[in-house]
Amino acid sequence: MLVTLCTYNEYENIQLLIPEILELLPQATVLVIDDNSPDQTGKLADEMAAADDRIRTIHRSGKLGLGTAIVLGLRYAIEHDFEFVVNLDADFSHNPRYIPPMVECMDRCDVAIASRYMPGGGVAGWTASRMLMSKLINVWARLLLGLTTADNSGSFRCFRVDRLRRIDWSRILAKGYAFQEEILYRCRRAGCRFEEVPIVFEDRRFGQTKISLNECLSAVWIIFRLGIQRALRRPVLLPDNGAPLA
Repeated sequence: MLVTLCTYNEYENIQLLIPEILELLPQATVLVIDDNSPDQTGKLADEMAAADDRIRTIHRSGKLGLGTAIVLGLRYAIEHDFEFVVNLDADFSHNPRYIPPMVECMDRCDVAIASRYMPGGGVAGWTASRMLMSKLINVWARLLLGLTTADNSGSFRCFRVDRLRRIDWSRILAKGYAFQEEILYRCRRAGCRFEEVPIVFEDRRFGQTKISLNECLSAVWIIFRLGIQRALRRPVLLPDNGAPLA
């Protein structure tokens, strides 16, 4: 199993998070994808990788967007033939203790979604405006993309890697946070089975949130574009036996 952490200025968090993940999942590989963090997160990840061969690192030239970082991690899982890949935030807002129950349900599904908005789930430390914004984005995604899951905007998920091979990564629109809804849409079109696992989303332990108003507006626009593509039945998957898949 591969666990991916996309980082930008998460030095204080990853030095605690990675050991916790490996204690829970001693057979896992942890991949840190760092966007040239000014706080030396990438350097710390390299030092941790030198001390433990279960840790690997990829360094990018700058802050290129969360969506593109997650894509890099998913494609790494495909290229290195992992069975499952888990992505979670690197700031402890996603507690790694939820990974084992997510993996346990993979015999019944292809994508396990850590869900804040199903019975047993929730959030801690959010303002009313942030909660409203999140709920509205989820309603928007369900309406335009035909998603039936309660939580479509979180990044904490476990994917069956074989199913990701059908995704046409060249068609991905989102570079930032809108990737969360887009990948579920594309997985759904690939025939993936979803299951939600309740989690409580906690506020980050160190550092500041990187979600901005511009990111939210971009998500609204990209979901709208995907909704138009869905209505027009534009292809979203790789060709199968030479025939384009709509």
